[in-house]
Amino acid sequence: MWGYASKHLSAFMPVPAKLSTSGFATRLSAYYAASFLVIGVQMPFFPVWLDAKGLDAAAIGLILAAPAFVRIAAVPLLTRIADRYGALREVLILASFVAAAGYLGVGLSHGALAILIAVSLASIAFTPIFALSDALALKGLKLHGGSYGSIRLWGSAAFIAANLGAGLLLDEIEPVHLIWVIAACAIVAALVSLWIVPLQKTVPSAVDAPSAPPLWRNPAFLSVIAAAALIQSSHAMYYGFSTIDWKAAGFDGVAIGLLWAIGVIAEIGLFAVSGRLPPAFTPQVLLMVGAAGGLVRWGALALDPPGWSLPLLQCLHAATFGATHLGLIGYIAHHAPERFSATAQGYFAILSGLLLGIATGLAGFLYERLGGAGYAGMAIVAAIGGVVLFAARTKWKASF
Repeated sequence: MWGYASKHLSAFMPVPAKLSTSGFATRLSAYYAASFLVIGVQMPFFPVWLDAKGLDAAAIGLILAAPAFVRIAAVPLLTRIADRYGALREVLILASFVAAAGYLGVGLSHGALAILIAVSLASIAFTPIFALSDALALKGLKLHGGSYGSIRLWGSAAFIAANLGAGLLLDEIEPVHLIWVIAACAIVAALVSLWIVPLQKTVPSAVDAPSAPPLWRNPAFLSVIAAAALIQSSHAMYYGFSTIDWKAAGFDGVAIGLLWAIGVIAEIGLFAVSGRLPPAFTPQVLLMVGAAGGLVRWGALALDPPGWSLPLLQCLHAATFGATHLGLIGYIAHHAPERFSATAQGYFAILSGLLLGIATGLAGFLYERLGGAGYAGMAIVAAIGGVVLFAARTKWKASF
């Protein structure tokens, strides 16, 4: 199942297989769906809640940047613990419950400083969840069979449902109550985490031998994950200010939810066909597609495009996020020792946390002064990611 059948992609996006009797894939799909309900509400509408609390754009940008900086320490720490003790599932469950409690604390906070502190504390538990989930998927699917793309797409589908549901709620409730929707979704994710199938202990393979060079000393590996982090960080303006910008332009909650949903539908489409992509779509190519998509998508949004074009531009989310994510997962699957898969995700979290934090702070600065034209800065960030990836291929001969 996890052989290199199509020479590049099949190991992390294999041809769909029958689920094992353990139900590993089904239960992990349910957790992906539950956890993505949280960010499905949080990403588009948490900035609206912050705005309703009376915070200005600079303060909103700072608070939105906090989770990115927090995960620089939180994700590597928890992923390292999970790898060291073989406790991916247990650490994931603990993080899910602490995150749910954290969001309840955010809802009870008042004032920019208190909210910043509460969000930072909640993020210590919440930000490692997705690295732990992906590491659990990569290990579990090798044992139980199945396709990463077919599991991960349920998270994207739940993201859409949360977008639409929260969009409807935005027209029915006061924005100041949106935080309780986020907290409720986090509680659901915590409860579903208890249903995840435990992983069986496996004998380390040769690639996991202690003599393997440390990942942090591999310039090619670091360059590739840095490129992916830059491309993903170019979403900072979109994640932080697109809803506020569209709301100011006259779009209602349902229309905004639909715009977010269109992007994720395109992402789901890519995940669904990922196992059938031609061998030419190597992880490197997928990452390059992400960089090029960011240059086009953010560059177009910076030009204040007409409303009818927004759905078309949202389809580029399949490139900017979907292709970048699949390319990164594929690279890690084949270049990180199996017993350090969560740790490898942690290294990515360090770089992506730092870069996303900087990009989010920059997005707040740009939006306050330039409005939607600030997307041009995000186009530059995506382009830099492409340059770094090219350097990894040429200077360090990064294998893909």
